[in-house]
Amino acid sequence: MSAASLPVRLAALGWALMAGLAAALFARQVWLGWPAAGDELAGIVLAYSTLPRASIALLAGAALGLSGALLQRTLRNPIADPSTLGVAAGAQLAMTAATIYAPLLMETAREPIAFAGGMAALLIILSLSWRRGLDPVTVILSGMLISLVAASLSATIVLANGEYMMSLFIWGGGSLEQQGWAPSLSLLLRLGLAGALAAALIRPLQLLGLEDSSARALGLGITGVRLLVLTLAVALATSVTAEVGVIGFIGLAAPNLARLGGARTLSQLLIASVLIGALILWLTDGLVQAFSLGDSEIVPTGAATALLGGPMLLWLLPRLRPSLRPAAALAAARRRLPARPVLLGLGAVVLVLAALALGLGRGGQGWFLATGAMFETVAPWRWPRIVSGAAAGAMLATAGFVMQRVTGNAMASPEVLGVSSGAGVGLAAVLILWPGASRSLELAGALGGSLAALVLVLAIAARNRFGADKLLLAGIAVGSLSGAAVTTVVARGGPEAMQLLNWVSGSTQRLAPSDALSAGVLAILIIAPVPFLSRWLGLLPLGPSVSRALGLGPEMAGGVLVLLAALLSAASTLIVGPLSFVGLMAPHLARLAGIARPVPQLGAAILIGMALMIFSDWMARTLAFPYQLPLGLFAALIGGPYLVFLLNRKAR
Repeated sequence: MSAASLPVRLAALGWALMAGLAAALFARQVWLGWPAAGDELAGIVLAYSTLPRASIALLAGAALGLSGALLQRTLRNPIADPSTLGVAAGAQLAMTAATIYAPLLMETAREPIAFAGGMAALLIILSLSWRRGLDPVTVILSGMLISLVAASLSATIVLANGEYMMSLFIWGGGSLEQQGWAPSLSLLLRLGLAGALAAALIRPLQLLGLEDSSARALGLGITGVRLLVLTLAVALATSVTAEVGVIGFIGLAAPNLARLGGARTLSQLLIASVLIGALILWLTDGLVQAFSLGDSEIVPTGAATALLGGPMLLWLLPRLRPSLRPAAALAAARRRLPARPVLLGLGAVVLVLAALALGLGRGGQGWFLATGAMFETVAPWRWPRIVSGAAAGAMLATAGFVMQRVTGNAMASPEVLGVSSGAGVGLAAVLILWPGASRSLELAGALGGSLAALVLVLAIAARNRFGADKLLLAGIAVGSLSGAAVTTVVARGGPEAMQLLNWVSGSTQRLAPSDALSAGVLAILIIAPVPFLSRWLGLLPLGPSVSRALGLGPEMAGGVLVLLAALLSAASTLIVGPLSFVGLMAPHLARLAGIARPVPQLGAAILIGMALMIFSDWMARTLAFPYQLPLGLFAALIGGPYLVFLLNRKAR
């Protein structure tokens, strides 16, 4: 046996063992549900629930495997799949909105609605990354942004329509429970048509694997073929979402495992992706049923498969070779201005925004300025939100400033590097293990999750010499894993699910005056030590060798600053949730303001962060009056385009 064939044989053995385990779990379910003599109900359950469930698992897995293979081939991106590209989140958002605002359409046009949402998300991502030639890092970062915003909008709709809508969110976690054969037959038809079309497109797909210039020279219309294949992949993925909800990362895992198992030609890759996707989902669903508590599953199957995504992305990191442009490097201010006037101007902006947010609002008759008795009525409701938003903005800005200085990477921030999502895991653990936990215990849990996520990301990036692309992708991987864990907890239901949904949407609406004062005091206490570490903040971006030559131990200094950044991220995330991007924007805007020295730049970043969050909270509670938008979502809608702007800046 040749050395080259050994991995292939080992992979084949592994797949055979997995298939055997999946078949054994299925046989166990059939055995447990086999009807006794005269038990008609058990026979109906077996014929119309147990068997269709196995069928839908195989068909949905196969469809997602083929969809992922087509996406990865077309975009030349090994981490592309419906989950990382926001297709699944867009489809779920469209279906969630249709369930509330156009329920009749959900009865008659469920799949077209899902397709429209998924395709819209993908088209947005393509438009954001087209200038960079569909660079893998840009595509995935854009997909992360779209997924986060779409997930937050879905959670907002659920929260705005009462607890009875929790069933919709749980369904969105990807439940394979069946009540008949109609979904299987529908998905089988679509999979057959998609497979036939993919077979007819084999030659164009082969050419898409080449550079665009080479493919055009061979007569291929790149744009038309790429859009056709992407449309086919989205149609497959959204058909699954329409039938069973969001099933995460099967499309990511199946093609990569097929390549690892020895698939070399495109035909082999497509066929193997279909078979592996079907096997993974069938096995995962069998394990979910085997470990269920009676008739209650611990997690939906889709949430269980999503937990595969983070480790899969981490495994793929060393095998990726995308590159970010030099604009991602931490650059000095292009022009230098006196710090004092800039800081005074920013302070004045913060005060003006706070005054407007306190007095100016909307009511039944439109905009009004609260004075006299009206001001005394509304002020107790508004000032806690202003103080909380300002405190969260200051902490996020400081965390982003510190992380960018420690890593020397201008794209580092609590949101991009998965630190905010890690805080969600810690918070979820506290809510499950200690129901009714105090605020301090919730903070401790969020801190532990933030710190674990940040340490993991930095450890992965250190193995790759803190390359910008590897650092960002490590953050995406850890964020995906953390987000899947939070989704798993929410999908279980229970009181902690509503608390986590409120956290995901990121709102200051329910914060009491005591919470606001605590947030303000906490922000002051944690931020206060940072200016005294200005020498560390000035030397660390120069690199470890330069820092050591100037008498600074980068490991110790970096460790202290990382701990501070994690604590700041955890505290701010508890207030405004995981979405904001203020930690990314504020330090950038402070540099663009012309401030170069670390301490004045930190002060400018803090003031900018406060202004952004105060403005976001003001707009979130007034624009959609009488409804209130989540603070974190609105801030993300401001910060998201800025992230895209940074990704598309030309190298200078």
